[in-house]
Amino acid sequence: MPTLNYGTTTIDYIRYNQERKDLKISVTIVNGVEVYSPDNLDDKDLNDLLKKKAPWILNKIKELNQVEASIQPKEFVSGEKLPYLGRNYRLKVQREPVTNADLSLYQGRFIATVPKNWQQSQVQETLEKQLIHWYRQHGAKKLQERVQHYQTLMAVTPESVNFRTQHKRWGTCTPDGDIYINWRLIMAPVKVLDYVVVHELAHLKVQDHSAEFWKIIKSVMPDYEKRKEWLRVNGMSLHCVG
Repeated sequence: MPTLNYGTTTIDYIRYNQERKDLKISVTIVNGVEVYSPDNLDDKDLNDLLKKKAPWILNKIKELNQVEASIQPKEFVSGEKLPYLGRNYRLKVQREPVTNADLSLYQGRFIATVPKNWQQSQVQETLEKQLIHWYRQHGAKKLQERVQHYQTLMAVTPESVNFRTQHKRWGTCTPDGDIYINWRLIMAPVKVLDYVVVHELAHLKVQDHSAEFWKIIKSVMPDYEKRKEWLRVNGMSLHCVG
């Protein structure tokens, strides 16, 4: 990944060369810093242009970080709502004479059993780890199901598909055809998970975000813009865990 050095700050970005006359810069939670540049622009001239835009880029990153900081982490107390596939399930915490904590989804509620003598900080730390493990374990089946559905429609076959902890990206498709999906998407509605899956599968055909790329997505998912907008508006709320 190329970088821009501005003073003491290093900015990572993704570059897409396109048949265009101007330079376009996008800064989002989903994809980080993206640079769409004319395909005849050399590295030195691009770097000079980016340095002029660096204050604007850093301000956008600061704004996104402020939004992220406003997200309240889950406290893991009884009555709290935990999201899963777009629905909220209430948590019930039971203190019992046990030595270890346990978390499960049962009859429409998350049930947690924790030792009686644990401090709340230990309860919160342990249950958060267990919830993340639960999300990844149960979400893996749903992810494979959705990938199988759309790869058939799109006539593509990824090398592999797995969950990954990604702070600023919802999905990644490597040049080798490996697809990684942010595990936090298992908290979002299935239609949003589907959008990210289709987005990454489309990269198996077109690596950049050109008009051709979006045409592929629209052919499979005509309402993709609504799903994309859900992520733009609500994506940071998925950082309430982890």
